[in-house]
Amino acid sequence: MSSEQTQTKWAQFIPLVTVFFFWGFVAASNDILIPVFKKAFDLSQAESQLVSLAFYIAYTVGALIYNGISVLIGQDIVNKLGYKNSLALGLVISAAGTLLFYPAANLASFPLMLSGLFIVALGFSLQQTVANPLAIALGPIKTGSQRLTLAGGINNFGTTIGPLIVSFAIFGSAANASSDISIESVKIPYLILGVAFIAVAIFLKLSSLPDRPALVEAKTEEVGVKGSALKYPQLVLGMIAIFVYVGVEVSTASNLPAYMEKDLGFALHDIAPYISLYWASMMIGRWTGAVEAFTDNIKTQKILRFVAPYLAFGIFLAVNAIADHDLAPFYVYGLIILVLIIADMASKGNPARMLLIFSAIGILALLVGMFTTGMVSVYAITSVGLFCSTLWPCIFTLAVSGLGKHTSQGSSFLIMMIMGGGIISWLQGAVSEFTGIQYSYIVGILCFAYLAFYAWRVSGILRSQGINFDQKISGGH
Repeated sequence: MSSEQTQTKWAQFIPLVTVFFFWGFVAASNDILIPVFKKAFDLSQAESQLVSLAFYIAYTVGALIYNGISVLIGQDIVNKLGYKNSLALGLVISAAGTLLFYPAANLASFPLMLSGLFIVALGFSLQQTVANPLAIALGPIKTGSQRLTLAGGINNFGTTIGPLIVSFAIFGSAANASSDISIESVKIPYLILGVAFIAVAIFLKLSSLPDRPALVEAKTEEVGVKGSALKYPQLVLGMIAIFVYVGVEVSTASNLPAYMEKDLGFALHDIAPYISLYWASMMIGRWTGAVEAFTDNIKTQKILRFVAPYLAFGIFLAVNAIADHDLAPFYVYGLIILVLIIADMASKGNPARMLLIFSAIGILALLVGMFTTGMVSVYAITSVGLFCSTLWPCIFTLAVSGLGKHTSQGSSFLIMMIMGGGIISWLQGAVSEFTGIQYSYIVGILCFAYLAFYAWRVSGILRSQGINFDQKISGGH
């Protein structure tokens, strides 16, 4: 095992998390682009959803291209280029995508706009393939999933403020937002984003990030000679886990507005703070789960476990206060956050145990959401964000553990499965035609059930390969 450092390398980790921020910023900003494009190009609801589709499918296409090139050159492309160069290349590809917004706006072309978004996400696909395993590698393996959780918390800071900044850039202040929106208004924000991508690429190139990080190999000989990442059961089962996880995360949020509007009679403009609470819940959960990456001191960890989630909740309240939303309905949510803190403590930093506990609570939250009414059901469904929050790093860490030199290939297979976000949201929508929206959340329950199974199964697989997340790494290790 070559990664025996005992401390997180902050000087390298901090430049790395800038890319996580961008993914969140852009992905959540798509929700602002959808109504803008719908109005400007006179699209149907289904056509406007092509924005999400173009964005999420690009991750899969990117991973396929990346694997195809690796096969052609007979070597894993990230290993060939190096991790730092691959990250910079991904940022340059994304920057190229933002440039398309200029001619697209001038020609008022929706297909060109979609192409621009697709290329931005194509760059993100390569960045994700590199950055996720890199975040795990920049410190001790035991806190790898906590580092990925922390990076995810930065990502959700992007999802919390992205829509506000982009909507301000496009519409100006709320006061004159009713005026006609011209598609031209999209040009400048995305060009600025392109410049930011290039700046970060240069910044990362000059940073002390390693080009060839030390990666964990499985100890057993029999596994060590496997020729492809797909021969590792923890990865194959993990790919299905990422697919259903991104599915339940995205579909829970995307079906909530229709439920609140149709079943509970909410006005559309009053729903936004609840969607923002859902994404803020992801941030609250990730900040809580990341505590161990900061300090080894158990006392400090205990204090931070309470401070971190309420600090993140405070950011959500502040953002909504600035946006002039009524905060009264949200204070009770502070109690639900206590459930998260207790569950986090019970998992003791073990990614498999955390996956099992959080999936079980996720099932419980959706059952409450399905069989109660009014605000109780809304809070129950929203709280799924809390219990989804740390699952990505748990699954990712478990799925790439022991892959050694196949890590970046395995990582790209996992990134490919992000398409679950588009497919499962659509599936839940289709189910709701028969069951009504509230009962369509059975789809989410089935997703969580698979995740609980994976948590149980992967523990045994990894133990048989000599990998155990419960061993505290001590001086003698």
